[in-house]
Amino acid sequence: MRIGILAVVMLLVGCAAAFADQAAEKRFVAAIDADGVQRVRMTGGEYYFDPNVVVVKVNVPVELHVKKADGVTPHNIELKAPEAGIDFAESLGSEEKIISFTPTRTGSYPFECTKQFLFFESHKDRGMHGMLEVVQ
Repeated sequence: MRIGILAVVMLLVGCAAAFADQAAEKRFVAAIDADGVQRVRMTGGEYYFDPNVVVVKVNVPVELHVKKADGVTPHNIELKAPEAGIDFAESLGSEEKIISFTPTRTGSYPFECTKQFLFFESHKDRGMHGMLEVVQ
């Protein structure tokens, strides 16, 4: 009986640890400004992007304003979808960078931090990833 209870407790602890690594969704739906551009402000920090889900309209220019949160760990943001008019890789710093593109296809396109220190888990594996959703 004790072994059964111990097994259940270990299973629950393992599940809790697995879900703790999953970042909560922080969704941002971009509006089209008066000049016809969709602007998104994003921060990359200790293994997160905020927001981590961004929704934009197809065939409308996007300006992604990105910067790194305080801290010493280097981060970047990369999204490779040239078939949809989106292809960038930028290092993040304390100064805001503007990444401009015009998505040409609807769909969901993952972005991530590609940094990794030695043999440790990659920043992506630690939760630093998200999704760009391009809609009609």
